[in-house]
Amino acid sequence: MHHHHNKRRPFEDPLNLLPRGLTKLYSLWLSHTYPFASIGRNVSFHVTSKVSRQRASRISIGNRVCVSQHAWLNVATEDIVGEPTIVVDDNCQISDGSIISARNRIHLEPYVNVAQQVLILDHNHAYEDVEVPIIKQGITNGGRIRIGEGSWIGHGAAIVCSRGELTIGRHCVVSANSVVTRSIPDYSVVFGMPAAIIRQYDQETRTWRMGQFRVACATDREQVSELRPMDREAELMARVTGRV
Repeated sequence: MHHHHNKRRPFEDPLNLLPRGLTKLYSLWLSHTYPFASIGRNVSFHVTSKVSRQRASRISIGNRVCVSQHAWLNVATEDIVGEPTIVVDDNCQISDGSIISARNRIHLEPYVNVAQQVLILDHNHAYEDVEVPIIKQGITNGGRIRIGEGSWIGHGAAIVCSRGELTIGRHCVVSANSVVTRSIPDYSVVFGMPAAIIRQYDQETRTWRMGQFRVACATDREQVSELRPMDREAELMARVTGRV
């Protein structure tokens, strides 16, 4: 057995240049031939990502947006005429295997980081008719989702809005595997199923505090009133997993 004592960093596998080249070509192809509502500069679509050319007119993409491998931007309506149902602003990242499926409107503000295997859904499957298989009942009317600037959606999280408006504020963290079904005020960290606030930033004292400590205005009060306080078990889990 030969032992290599060379401390220089090894060269990257040259075969990695192939998928990078394909992604570059695929991105240029989409940018110039798909009828997006709008598309910015320096946009990257991995060659394995999924976007329907027939429904691209309902998608708006900003500058320097990255859509990673096996990610899917799904326009959940057959109607190709109307305002964009998916709006992704500048400098957003949609990581491997994540799905954004919008019937009405899902809006990612600038610098939103969507981690791997995230589901963002502004509708749901209808299921109420017990005489008909759910797969044949179609989707609900749904609502609208907005994710504020600079927020981070952790691995495996699900954000689902069955009706109304669901807003995740600016600079929020949705912890891994959390399920968000209610709005979240700015500068909050949420965790659990359903997601509850475990930390919030106090803009007056400029410090982060454990739990939901105050509500800034009536609108926020309405939004967070349905968020249950985090119990001791969830708090312990958050501490163990390093999410606090």
